[in-house]
This record gives sequence, C-alpha cells and structure tokens, in this order.
Amino acid sequence: MWGDVPVAATILSGTDLSAEIRAEVAAGVVEIREKHGVTPGLAVILVGDDPASAVYVNNKQRACEQAGLYSDSARLPGSATEKEILAAVHAFNEDPRVHGILVQLPLPDGVEQHRIIEAIDPDKDVDGIHPYNLGKLLQGRPDFAPCTPAGIVELLMRNGHDPTGANAVICGRSDIVGKPLAALLMQRGRGGNATVTVCHTRTRNLAEVTRAADILVAAIGRPEAITADMVKDGAVVIDVGINRVDDPSARRGYRLKGDVEFESVSQKASAITPVPGGVGPMTIAMLLVNTLTAARISIHGRHHSG
Repeated sequence: MWGDVPVAATILSGTDLSAEIRAEVAAGVVEIREKHGVTPGLAVILVGDDPASAVYVNNKQRACEQAGLYSDSARLPGSATEKEILAAVHAFNEDPRVHGILVQLPLPDGVEQHRIIEAIDPDKDVDGIHPYNLGKLLQGRPDFAPCTPAGIVELLMRNGHDPTGANAVICGRSDIVGKPLAALLMQRGRGGNATVTVCHTRTRNLAEVTRAADILVAAIGRPEAITADMVKDGAVVIDVGINRVDDPSARRGYRLKGDVEFESVSQKASAITPVPGGVGPMTIAMLLVNTLTAARISIHGRHHSG
C-alpha cells in the first residue's frame, strides 16, 4: 500500500535515501572541520515572495543546519533589479564562509537569468548550471552535477537499478533536469551507460516512445501526463513533477500530483517514485553533497576534490 493506494511496484523513497545521504554529508562535514578547520557553507538567493520558493529555501536551510553546514541567505523583493541581484551574487562569491551559492529559480520577469547564473563563481556553483560546469558534465568529468539529475541517478543506483544497457526515456528537455540527466545517463562509468532518448512537445507518437523505456523519467510539469498505457510492464518510473491541483477536500485546498498517474502506473511498473517524497528530498540531499564538494575544492583545488 502507498497511502490509500494498493501498489504492485516497489516504492523508491527519496525521503529514506536522502536521510542516508545527509548523514554521509554530516560525517564529511565533521571530517573537513577537524582536518582543515573549515565548515562548508551554503548561501541561497531568493528574489520575490513566491510561497513555494520560500518553502524550498527554508527546507534547504534547515537541511544545511541539520548536517552541520553554515547557512546564509539573501532575500530580495520581487522588484529587485538585475544589478541588485548581481550584487548579492558577487558578495557571496567574495565571502570565504560561503562555498556554495544557489539562486532560487525562476527569477522575476525582466531579469536575464543566464547573466545571473554566469556571474556565480563556477567553484561555488552547487546547482551545477554554470556553463563551465555543464561543459564539464558533458565531457563526463563533472565536479557538480545539477542536483535533481544527480539525485535521480542515486535513487536508481542505490536501489539496484543500474542504467547500464537500459533504454532510458526522459520526458522533458529543461536545462536543469532533462538535458543534464541525459548527459549523466549516457556517460561511461557509474550511473551511466544507458541508451537515452529525450522526448519533448514536438515528439511524435510519444506513447510509442515511452513504452520502449526500461527507465522512464517524467519531467514535463503537467499533472498525471504519463498514464498506464504509456508504460511498459516492469519499467522503473521516476516522477520529477510537483504540480498543485485544486482539491477543496484537502486541508490546504490543493493536493500535490506528479507528472505520472500514480494509481494506474504503479500497477505496471516494477519500481516508482512517489510525489511527494520521491525526487524532491533527493534534490536537497545532492545540494548538500555538492556544497561539501565545493568546500573540498576550496581547500584542495578542482583536481583533488574527492
């Protein structure tokens, strides 16, 4: 059972695995503090008052503190200019207590998002979305992989679903999930070696493509877009979507739904991530992993960051 839903598939709990990874990070924080006198630090820049973004930022800061990291933030009004946001980025670039900088996306209309991202010191880009770090990812030698794709790979690997030789189909080609995940899954080495197909709004016969997937990743941003008839028996299904769907019977007036129709797909899949409690917690856990890596890079340099 999952809640009130009987399921045939194994539930891939990001909540449980993220707790394990956060404990590993906490041990790494103790080690780096004892050996080098350095406490890894993460700074988050939040622009505007979007309630969902504020919740994410608060969760990230709480996770930092629980793992023993230093945490800082700059909260700017929605009216903040590009110049003011860049000033916050530059301040954290120069702050030796801060090893990782995360700019909460999306930014308000009128702000050139790429300019803000490119202003982040690549050695502090723990979101892994600076062009320098994405270039290294494409070459198969990332220091920082974007957090959601990295979390998906850990969910697969630590639950015994090695992508090697598998047909992996990703629905969605965003810069922060679809594209970098495709790069990770096709690389040589751990968590890679899959045959990868990326689908998007122009894909013809989508259901035909998704039914060929051994590993199916839904990152579309549309509630319950992936239905049982689109999924092969025994596939591993990773649901990246977090969509608010109005529900007057729910306490908050809405429910969170993924991009996958959970009830029907969980009867066909061999394993599936829930929403919430699947990919979301893994994203935060990998952010902490990247911050620890950034602190090591600040001590040893990029070539000795392990």
